[in-house]
Amino acid sequence: MFNYVGDISTISHYIITKFLENKNVAIDGTLGNGHDTDFLKDNFKKVYSFEIQEEPCKSYINKNIKNVKVINDSHHLLKQYVKEPVDCIMYNLGFLPGGDKKVTTLHETSLESIKAGLEILNSGGIMTICLYRGHEEGREEEGCIIPYLKSLPKNKYGVMEHCFLNRSEVAPILLVVEKK
Repeated sequence: MFNYVGDISTISHYIITKFLENKNVAIDGTLGNGHDTDFLKDNFKKVYSFEIQEEPCKSYINKNIKNVKVINDSHHLLKQYVKEPVDCIMYNLGFLPGGDKKVTTLHETSLESIKAGLEILNSGGIMTICLYRGHEEGREEEGCIIPYLKSLPKNKYGVMEHCFLNRSEVAPILLVVEKK
């Protein structure tokens, strides 16, 4: 296994740990199995975690973690639940590992969530987006999210893509947005 060129979720955690100054409020746009929410709860004072599937929500709520608010709803509705500026937003798009692969994030709502998230992201804040392109909806997400991020004004946002060059052309990619 590689130390750096391995799992893109681990790389996103490293970037947030090393380059984000304020760690007050964070959003996990996709709770899933809870790995990003676990990372965020250990590093931020308050975490909002979104998930459309009921079982992962119930499972995480049963952990009774004081600084995590689990929201059983779509991440595109984040502004209905989060009424304060945030320092970090993480997305791990696609489907729940080990779950029903027919239930995926959707390109329309993922893009809407990213747009809403950038509005409430604090100056100096970081958004990470792990895109999994190995399924049809993942390719749709790639096809709308990357062009949108490329269109962001460079005087307000820095946008970077991390991708594997010697793996499959549908290997996951990590997109990082830093707000000036």
